Amino acid sequence: MMDNLMETKPVTENLIEVKNLVKYYPVKGGIFRRKIAEVKAVDDVSFSIRKGETLGLVGESGCGKTTVGHTLLGLIPHTSGQVNYEGVDLFNLRGEEKKLMRLNLQIVFQDPYSSLDPRLPIGESIAEGLHIHNIGSKQDRFEMVLKVLKNVGMEDYHARRYPHEFSGGQRQRIGIARALVMNPKFIVLDEPVSALDVSIQAQVLNILRDLQRDFNLTYLFVAHNLAVVEHISDRVAVMYLGKIVELSDRDVLFSQPLHPYTRALMSAIPIPNPRLKRERVILQGDVPSPLNPPSGCRFHPRCPYAKEICSQKEPELREIKPKHIAACHFLEDFL
Repeated sequence: MMDNLMETKPVTENLIEVKNLVKYYPVKGGIFRRKIAEVKAVDDVSFSIRKGETLGLVGESGCGKTTVGHTLLGLIPHTSGQVNYEGVDLFNLRGEEKKLMRLNLQIVFQDPYSSLDPRLPIGESIAEGLHIHNIGSKQDRFEMVLKVLKNVGMEDYHARRYPHEFSGGQRQRIGIARALVMNPKFIVLDEPVSALDVSIQAQVLNILRDLQRDFNLTYLFVAHNLAVVEHISDRVAVMYLGKIVELSDRDVLFSQPLHPYTRALMSAIPIPNPRLKRERVILQGDVPSPLNPPSGCRFHPRCPYAKEICSQKEPELREIKPKHIAACHFLEDFL
């Protein structure tokens, strides 16, 4: 089922550029509910996504990867930073300009059930964006809905049914159709297959790859399942506690991870051969709280290679090999 996921795609210049993105959540307390602290969910994250490619964003739960996707699209307000779409700063747009830009930027949410209105037939849910943007007549919108349902492998009569009448895989296809009907160029896929059975995951991933090829889409694929990320991504960024610690082409990252955290993640991937064993890297302790992250390198309390400098100085995200960047004081030791 996964064979056609491994096709390579030509890529050109950057479609999305994220520069020093920061998202802090205030913690309030006391009688007057004043801010007493901040949860540093995303802390100075930068990356770019080329036209027509899939960038996988992976990490443990709570590392801030979903917050990156939501903040990038403006679904939640940013604290600081910049996001450029084809050279236009999305955070500076207002009013009608911002509304028109949203046609190009869509999202598929993690939970396919809660993201759909249970009181609306799915045809109306899919057409809601078209109605808001006043695209076409009522009949035109209905025909566009039927066409996009065909694109995700569903039938015309499904448009009149309600969300509770569908399986999880079908509901996720509906979520994809709702994003696709706006004819976007960029889609954030927020763990789109994590709630699905393995066999259904493969079907949905195949649909996403086919749609990307047919409509020249660009994806930010947020996930924690490394096996899925390996199949669908062109490049992969690894996050830990609000920061990107490594970013590289998929094949390079999975064959030669450099950062100790990435190496630990890779060691947990099961090998589909009972005769082969992979050396496990067991991390000690729990992920620190983003309310009070460690000084220096945020990974140093759990890192088996940490030295004194790791707790004092934050490592820079630097290029170690061509198109392979990571943040660690001792990256050369892993080459």
